[in-house]
Amino acid sequence: MTTPNQQVRRATIDDLPKLIALWQQEGLPWEALEKRFKEFQVVEVDGELAGGLGLEVVGRDGRLHSEAFAYPELADAVRELLWERAQTLAKNHGLVRLWGQFTAPYWNRCGFDYAPTEILAKLPPSFTGDPQPWRHLQLRDEASASVSFEKEFAMFKEMEKARTARIYQQAKVLRILAGVIILAVCGLLVFWVLAWMKARHQISR
Repeated sequence: MTTPNQQVRRATIDDLPKLIALWQQEGLPWEALEKRFKEFQVVEVDGELAGGLGLEVVGRDGRLHSEAFAYPELADAVRELLWERAQTLAKNHGLVRLWGQFTAPYWNRCGFDYAPTEILAKLPPSFTGDPQPWRHLQLRDEASASVSFEKEFAMFKEMEKARTARIYQQAKVLRILAGVIILAVCGLLVFWVLAWMKARHQISR
């Protein structure tokens, strides 16, 4: 049995016609999603788009949305691949929470739970608008995330200071080197002028 050529990646403009077909098949607002295709991660199997999932990022919150699949019977298998990809992206973006409004049982198994009032208060305003109940998954503690961000920022500042110091040092070395070269060139010019004058004097005699 041959192993299928499988890719999980970010959607490109070339995927758009296939994504639109999947969104239409799922009854999703494809005209609006078309403008946001860069949010989508897709699974491609043997050159065919098997499914897609959107990840909208606002600050330290992410929203999974608009899942669509070419074959409903394979939806959970494709979800598994997309979920792994989404977790990697969430980690790379330093997200604290993921939000979603999916009703498929698969997302229950991933740890998504209905958000209580105190958590709903943290829902980014741009995520609102859908009447369905919100579910969320806490990825990490906000306090530790803030500390981590501060540490990363401090490390970044130190790296920038070190980089600036290296640039200044390199500029200083280059200035010294340029001065040496200029002096050497001037010295050679003086030597050539004196040698030329001496040779001319000898010829005139």
